[in-house]
Amino acid sequence: MTESAISLIVFVAAYILFVLLPNRRSLVAAAGALVLLATGTISVEKAFYAVNWNVMGIFVGTLVVADLFMESRVPAFLAEIIVKKSRTTAQAIVLICVLTGLISAFVENVATVLIVAPIALSLAKKLNINPTNMMIGIAVSSNLQGTATLIGDPPSMLLAGFAKMNFMDFFFYQGRPGIFFAVELGAISSFLLLYVIFRMHHQKTAIVPVEAVRSWVPTLILCSLIIALALSSFFDTGFSYMAGILCMIAAALSYCWTKLVNKTSILQSIRSLDWDTTFFLVGVFILVGSITETGWIERISQELSGLVGERIFLGYSLLVFLAVVVSAFVDNVPFLAAMLPVALSMAEKLGINPPLLLFGLLIGASLGGNITPIGATANIVACGLLKKEGHPVRFNQFMRIGIPFTVAAVLPAYLFIWLVWGS
Repeated sequence: MTESAISLIVFVAAYILFVLLPNRRSLVAAAGALVLLATGTISVEKAFYAVNWNVMGIFVGTLVVADLFMESRVPAFLAEIIVKKSRTTAQAIVLICVLTGLISAFVENVATVLIVAPIALSLAKKLNINPTNMMIGIAVSSNLQGTATLIGDPPSMLLAGFAKMNFMDFFFYQGRPGIFFAVELGAISSFLLLYVIFRMHHQKTAIVPVEAVRSWVPTLILCSLIIALALSSFFDTGFSYMAGILCMIAAALSYCWTKLVNKTSILQSIRSLDWDTTFFLVGVFILVGSITETGWIERISQELSGLVGERIFLGYSLLVFLAVVVSAFVDNVPFLAAMLPVALSMAEKLGINPPLLLFGLLIGASLGGNITPIGATANIVACGLLKKEGHPVRFNQFMRIGIPFTVAAVLPAYLFIWLVWGS
């Protein structure tokens, strides 16, 4: 069997198992990578360089800082202030979703849901209302805004690593408005939709006891990291090493601070990190690297380019909405990792500006996960919390909010990217 055939079989088998065994995705990715190495389909050297270690540094480093930020209770403190100041429950729910999105732009989505969920559940109990729709709104809001910045979510990190985009490139890229503004345009319309959904809750919000902030130091570390990443854009213009190093330095500072102040075991803190997703990302990088090395990316992009021809808007639309539909049921990380090189190759063959397809792909893949309760990890976590509270979420129940929210968020962002980058 040829190396080309082995790489394709392993790749397809791994992606099928990602869907069938979502709780074993890191083992599947690692097993696939080992098969590729054992059969000589990809060399150890090429496998090593297939992994974007800068992205891995950003992911692991921000995980540490985000965990510390969550434990400081600053986000919960802010959420409770919003509840107290809001005139109605509807206003409080929407503002909590907005706060969720703001946090999620700089903190991993699952951590964001875990930060805000207790406030939402407490509010629902005090007002004697079903928390299901509120929690769904929090989950989809976190997925939406996680796309807005480089450190908001792994898909954004994948795009940055692949396209050599630095932190500031998400705001302005090649002299034009970047992905951040497309996401915020979608956020405005989707938050208006959430207000329509919750508008029947006219009662005054109950006073929720304000959570005491344990320390403002983690917030200072997070804000300093964001500033440092923005400044690094001027030095590491090729996005090759500095962002990852800065995130790991911030993680080391976080560990040192928590060791000195809280006397927490650093080893225990390291063990509690999301290593499942970390090893999953490494495995996916190697899987995608193998099909790139064996020429499959080139063949797929050739076929898609031939299908589209000169109809650029059709090709762009096909890519975006294919990503939306697939990501509703498949983890967006492996899907995006596989499709980014396809999109870049298509752009070259069609003679168009690559950001058009790359940005459109990120929007579709990241926001499509909001359609179903299994489309994103944040959705699964939110539904799990609701089940614990005695409110199991049905598939169609989630989709009643997920589908209109996704449409409201995707369409403005999709049209904005076309208007800015389609020429």
